[in-house]
Amino acid sequence: MIKEYGIKVPVGKGKLNVYTEGNGDIAIVILSGAGVSSPVLEYRPLYRKLSDKYKIAVVEKSGYGFSESTETERTVENMVDESRKALIGAGIKSPYILMPHSYSGFEAIYWANTYPDEVTAILSIDMGIPETAVEMGKIMTPDKIEKNIEKMKKMYSIIKKRGIAAKIFRNKLVNASGLMTSDYLSENEKKIYEDLFYKNLGNIEIFQENKLLVRNGMTAGKTGKLKAPAFFYISNMKVPLKQGSWRDFAIQYAQSVNAQYRLTDKGHFMYSVIPDEMSGEFKKFLAKILQ
Repeated sequence: MIKEYGIKVPVGKGKLNVYTEGNGDIAIVILSGAGVSSPVLEYRPLYRKLSDKYKIAVVEKSGYGFSESTETERTVENMVDESRKALIGAGIKSPYILMPHSYSGFEAIYWANTYPDEVTAILSIDMGIPETAVEMGKIMTPDKIEKNIEKMKKMYSIIKKRGIAAKIFRNKLVNASGLMTSDYLSENEKKIYEDLFYKNLGNIEIFQENKLLVRNGMTAGKTGKLKAPAFFYISNMKVPLKQGSWRDFAIQYAQSVNAQYRLTDKGHFMYSVIPDEMSGEFKKFLAKILQ
């Protein structure tokens, strides 16, 4: 284990890992996408380019990274509540700048609208939008989700053995964001990342978040449109929708909340492809709203 990995904070029935680095009076809090095996290492390409000016805080949620299970249902309310408690327990006080990726967009919207005094701004890494989740729910019905989860469980149980199946799916799973073939992590960190991937693969939290996707999106949406200043990076990721696209819904949402946004064709894991560009745009945005 690397020394800089963070501290364990008691939350619920377990302990959550909180990692910090950098300087600044206000913290950028990284909220990871669903199923990310090691949030601290996953988002390092981007946050390390921001930590020269801002304090960085990565909360590894229940079942993620080095965190333990809190044994609570993966509702957006519980996830936000636990992240708030973990930050306070680690001595990191609000207000925060939230940086959500993918699924955690629901958490960011719920958090910013429910506790507005705690959130100064949102830096979106292709974050999930409530309207997109609702539209996905028209295709991914509860029955289909249950069947999909059962298939995932069977596949993950095979892949966890780290045999031929793991090698076949390596670039689609453990190396999905390209970190295993990049220079952003040391060889030791790559080993830690890979070990955590197989350790956490199939944790109950992954399946619960999948099952509650539509519900969590709707819960976030019920708090209203995002009220905090925001900058959206938007990809052209393909997801099952009856109408519209991931990009269409994200653009419409960004425009509806008067957010700045930038389109990219660098994929859903853009943070490991264009971290220089993203950090530069985020810094310019923050310079304006924090002055």
